[in-house]
Amino acid sequence: MFPLPSSLQGTLVFTMLSYLLSRSFCQVVAEVNRSSYPTFGSVLRAFSTSSPTFGDSSENASVVTYSQLKTMLSSGNIQLFDVRNPDEYQAGRISDSVNIPLGNLEESLKLSSEQFQQTFDIKPPGKDDDNIVFHCKSGSRSSKALDIAHRLGFSRSRHYKGGYSQWAEQEGN
Repeated sequence: MFPLPSSLQGTLVFTMLSYLLSRSFCQVVAEVNRSSYPTFGSVLRAFSTSSPTFGDSSENASVVTYSQLKTMLSSGNIQLFDVRNPDEYQAGRISDSVNIPLGNLEESLKLSSEQFQQTFDIKPPGKDDDNIVFHCKSGSRSSKALDIAHRLGFSRSRHYKGGYSQWAEQEGN
């Protein structure tokens, strides 16, 4: 072997160490990925697909899916308000729902606890309750109901976007 100048020896040693360390780092990353941890790509995909779009920041957090609604109903942990018209409600409804037509919702949510209890024969919803869900036929009116509720301070309320149409289809009604 031939002798190298000391400056070149230092550079060579540094380069070799850098190569070994970067190779080891890559192997560690590959091993971690094989251990079922999310990859950067999957994290990026999850972030980019689940992030709300501009002007839609509360939409995803405020929507209840069919399966979530089923779970809430089966556990009894729900205050379900049907904002359709009374004739629609009478024609078919989700069990345990209370009919408050959209046109009456704002004034109903402004009632005192006693007045709400007397009018609807149920415990009034609280502004901090996270189990308030509105639904209509197809999600349009319940979205408006959600806006009204949020404006009145029921900030954790949600809506079942699929509405009674999806419910009836899923339930075979």
